[in-house]
Amino acid sequence: MLGRIFNFDDQAFDISHYQALPDDWFIAIADVVSSTELAQKGRDKDVNFVAAAAVAVLKHQLEQQGDSAAIQFGGDGVIAAIPPEHQHTIRQRLAALAYWSMDLFQISLRIGLVPVADLNEANLPCYVSLQVLDEKNAFGLFLGDGIQAADDWVKQDTRWQLDPEQGDLPGLENLSCRWHPVKSCRGMIASIIIDPTKSGDFGIQQLNEVIQQINQCVSAEQAAPMNQTQALRPPALPSWQSISRELKINSTKSKFSRMLIAYLTSFVLWLAWRVGGKLGNIDAHRYLHSLTLKTDYRKQAGGPRMVLDLTHEEFNTIVELLTEAEKSGKIVYGISTSEASTLTCLVEDFQADNHVHFIDGQGLGFWRASIMLKEKRITRPE
Repeated sequence: MLGRIFNFDDQAFDISHYQALPDDWFIAIADVVSSTELAQKGRDKDVNFVAAAAVAVLKHQLEQQGDSAAIQFGGDGVIAAIPPEHQHTIRQRLAALAYWSMDLFQISLRIGLVPVADLNEANLPCYVSLQVLDEKNAFGLFLGDGIQAADDWVKQDTRWQLDPEQGDLPGLENLSCRWHPVKSCRGMIASIIIDPTKSGDFGIQQLNEVIQQINQCVSAEQAAPMNQTQALRPPALPSWQSISRELKINSTKSKFSRMLIAYLTSFVLWLAWRVGGKLGNIDAHRYLHSLTLKTDYRKQAGGPRMVLDLTHEEFNTIVELLTEAEKSGKIVYGISTSEASTLTCLVEDFQADNHVHFIDGQGLGFWRASIMLKEKRITRPE
């Protein structure tokens, strides 16, 4: 049974709320190759969609057997904890995802499964928990040196990688990206990645100290990108690019009927919002309020990953404290800014509040922050 976190501020760095993964588990990695080139071509939403597709497929496979799904969206990739009884099917799903991504999007998806036994043998533990949103949905949270190591191993060594292979991809049916970029309400959107420089509990403690300093600068309630519900405007007509992505998903329904339903559903939700929040049984205000609660704007993958809506003063203060913590050897960080955030959504029934949303800074904010962090790792003296 995986640990549960209900209050990120109080519990996210408390190792007692995490489970150390045993040897027979696996860490699944999916990572978009050539994000630099794709970002330069303005294909950031395609990249987000492919990464969210990996979340959707892995989530479906784990939860259909009644298991908890510890999965995390990273903008241009995914990390997931895989129980041993699922590893064979997950291999097939990952291979099919990579085939689908290249075949229909011309995006190369690097995929792999790393045995936790190998990470534990190298003294690189993986700690996993679930950030609970409601009784149906949760996001995976990860601490420990093994998480970054698994990602590095798959990226750097072909022995951990899987080959693309055509196959079934159940779970994609509810994936969409119809929201236009959501503009910052407070000044700018900051995508932040922080990693510890020390191993074990001491490194986690130092991460916690840095995050508490950030929380003193701005509260999560203020900085959550979707928290300014009065500024959220559901799109009346999604872009054709957004709909065309959905149409690449296999379905028994015709593309025309799916396109019609997508446009009609979006328009009715917008109309409900426009006339005051409710139209028949469509409650736009409830949906927009729950959007804030079901968005993964704060998470952990060895260290914190955050998308925050900040004032310029808050941003400058946070950069100063991160730089000071980095100089003192506590952390290494990457940060990027955007004018807006982007959403990719997994919506089973928005009227029943059964939906989750994966957020990134516009223009692959997490990826840009990771480039900054990676350059520091290369040049940082030991």
